[in-house]
Amino acid sequence: MASHKSALKRIKQTLKREQANRTHRTKLRHQIRKLRAALHDKKKPEAEALLRPTLALIDHSIRKGILHRNTAARYKSRLTLRFNTLA
Repeated sequence: MASHKSALKRIKQTLKREQANRTHRTKLRHQIRKLRAALHDKKKPEAEALLRPTLALIDHSIRKGILHRNTAARYKSRLTLRFNTLA
């Protein structure tokens, strides 16, 4: 266990950041799952309502450092492509 004040502070900050990142990553994954389910079931109105917020959440995840930009681009590309095949 750390004994320096600065090390103790860093531990607290890290735990807080881990929790925030975990919460955000979970929210992102649930949103992507909902969109994929709507696309799989060919529910176009539901998918259309979920697409923009999902893409926005993916972009937000890049800024927060949750996702790498290339990973996010791949997700966005594949989801958009699947959505466009419904039309």
